[in-house]
This record gives sequence, structure tokens and C-alpha cells, in this order.
Amino acid sequence: MSSAKVVPEIEKYRKAGYDIDPLFINRWSPRSFLDKAVPDEILFSVFEAARWAPSALNIQPWRFVVARTKDDLEKFHSFILPGNLTWCEKAPVLTLIISEKTDDKMGENAAHAFDTGAAWGYLSLQASLKGLVTHPMGGFDKEKARKVLNIPDKYALHAVVAIGYQGQKSALPVNLQEREQPSPRRPLDETIHEGSF
Repeated sequence: MSSAKVVPEIEKYRKAGYDIDPLFINRWSPRSFLDKAVPDEILFSVFEAARWAPSALNIQPWRFVVARTKDDLEKFHSFILPGNLTWCEKAPVLTLIISEKTDDKMGENAAHAFDTGAAWGYLSLQASLKGLVTHPMGGFDKEKARKVLNIPDKYALHAVVAIGYQGQKSALPVNLQEREQPSPRRPLDETIHEGSF
């Protein structure tokens, strides 16, 4: 078991019903980012972790379109919706998570989104281990993103993820400051259905 502990500021919002590694409780999705570059060795360790996610027939359908230069970030800003743009503009890295819907091994890959979700989970946990925060967002114009980033139709677009170092709550607009805290989860007994639904 890890010697890490649940961060005190997080513990008041989140309590596990069973014994798990604090990493799972400590990871959440802040909106405040520092305008600070992420070194390559740290950034690419996050994608390296995602690389090792499981997938049906080891197809690995996930792809990451990464923006970290001024020009590339501006491209991403062009298709992120205003509500998200207000906070994610400071993030030093944005990545669009996409997945290949078909494959030579199986044709239509029914598991592409499921498997890509596993890769995102690995990415987010490794980011947390490296002192980074991540915030996924669905609030972006998918068709515009597809056009701006030249993404072929055989790929599904899932989420844009902001990656970087956590900033201060006070750096956010007032309406977002009120939301800048870890979210709770429903009790496990409301999620698990034994035998049948």
C-alpha cells in the first residue's frame, strides 16, 4: 500500500467507502492552471502511461493530438467553447483525445471508445503522480476541431484535456471559484447491481 495520504483540502469533499490508494481520491479536475511549461520528460511520461492501457485485441485505438506551442494552442482555442476557454487558456498543454473506429484486425471496433477511456484514465493518474492536474472537457466544436486539425472521419473525437500545474482558485472568475473544488461520488451501493440490474 502507498505511504501517500489523502490531501487534507480534498478529504473534506471526498471519503472512500473502502480502502483504496489515496491517488484515486486526490485526483480531481481543477480549472485554475499556472502559466508554466511542463518539461518534456514529465509530459511524455503522462502519454507513456496511457500507452500501456489495455485494449481489445491490443488494437490501441487511442490517439492524442497535442498542442503546446503558441500557434498550436491558438488552433485549439478556435474550437473550444467560450465557457471552457475562460479557464483553459492558461493551460500550457491541451490534448484532443480521439480514437480509431475501425481496424484491419476486426473491421468496426465496438470497443474503441471504451478502450480510449482506459487510456485517458491511465493518463490522468500518471499526471497526478507527476504533480500535474488534468481537466477533460466536452465543450468544444467537434466538426470545427476535425477541420482545423485535419482529422479523418474514421476517428471519433472524445474530449479536449487541459494539462499543467494547478493555479490558485483566486485566479479564476468569481463564478468558477465557487466550483473549484473536488466533486464527490455517489455511494458504491447505488452503482453496483448484483445478479441483475
